[in-house]
Amino acid sequence: MSGNRDPFAAYVCDDTTLDQLRPVIIEMGWPPEKCNKGGLRNAVQSLSISASPAILMVDLSESGDPLNDINALAEVCEPGTVVIAVGQVNDVRLYRDLLASGIHDYLLKPLTAAQLRDALTQAQLVFTSPKSADGATPKRHISTAVIGTRGGVGASTIATSLAWLFSADHKMPTALFDLDVHFGTGALTLDLEPGRGLTDAIDNPSRIDGLFIERAMIRANDNLAILSAEAPINAPLMTDGSAFIQLEEEFRQAFEMTVVDLPRNMLINFPHLMADINVAVIAAELTLASARDAIRILAWLKANASHVRPLIVANRVPPGPGEISKADFEASIEHKIDYLIPFDQKAAANAAKLGHTFVDANPSSKATAVMRHLAQTIIGTAEEAEGKQDAAAPKAKGSLLGKLDLKSLVAKKDKAHAE
Repeated sequence: MSGNRDPFAAYVCDDTTLDQLRPVIIEMGWPPEKCNKGGLRNAVQSLSISASPAILMVDLSESGDPLNDINALAEVCEPGTVVIAVGQVNDVRLYRDLLASGIHDYLLKPLTAAQLRDALTQAQLVFTSPKSADGATPKRHISTAVIGTRGGVGASTIATSLAWLFSADHKMPTALFDLDVHFGTGALTLDLEPGRGLTDAIDNPSRIDGLFIERAMIRANDNLAILSAEAPINAPLMTDGSAFIQLEEEFRQAFEMTVVDLPRNMLINFPHLMADINVAVIAAELTLASARDAIRILAWLKANASHVRPLIVANRVPPGPGEISKADFEASIEHKIDYLIPFDQKAAANAAKLGHTFVDANPSSKATAVMRHLAQTIIGTAEEAEGKQDAAAPKAKGSLLGKLDLKSLVAKKDKAHAE
């Protein structure tokens, strides 16, 4: 198997299971003394001071909170460990949750020799089967960053909605990466607990691999997994950003789509996050401040990530006159608004009440229809993502300050109010 690690170890709660397990272990050619008395908590305690085996069997029978205890186990297991859980709770939801957390298999007690033999043989195949990517043509992957020009423009609503559309409507394996580490709402929008995956990755970048991704990400549906955090607000973000780059790389291997909810400050602090992004959805409102910052973000993208295709999305557009007209906004930023999403407070409240994404809670709303078109456009950028989207970049003319005639816009705004 791998390196100097033991091929197998087990931690089980009762003598009956031990008596069933030992003969099978001997048959597999492994030392029977690696079958230990004591369940998952004993496994965590032991593995915190010793190397984890290639295949680990743990008994959840005495665990009051199996999912939380499995997360504790993940913290002491080395990358690549294949974990088989056994227990006595016959619950389909628990089974699915355990598999989603990264467990290889869950066996129901009482165990049989045939059941154990089959499970251990399947676990061995993890190490002997060829990697799917070996010798294969790299599969298509599209990474989309959603960047809000201002706080409150609805960038997170757009990000979660796009991720849901890719996964549910288009059946594409999708990762939602919420990089607002302290105040992210990705998991909250989907009525999920964010878990500790993202903070663990930041603290221990060397642990990031495919197995870590399986364990750390929270499943929202069959095709959507989310990585987010609610880090303590008394703990500043101490990272050079290497963990984020490694995570994006793992997403490219494991998913077809990545949606990154990318706060503006993260764009500034970790510009290398955009290196493998294909599309940047710039969420804005029709306001002076949003126009100013759209200009700055577009200029930054042109200078630092010219391979990225920018899509300007005006969100929360009121039915009547706004602070700035669409024409004035487009003239200021020298880029057309690609999509206008109408403001729908009732639909937004409905989504929050249900704990669903906006598009899932409001499938027939006009705003959802626009976001469906946006999702389709992003999916259609597969060819352009290979370097053909430079033509979509905004054309710069004159100085940055000259692009936004604030005095003119303020005068128009004042005139509109006066009328």
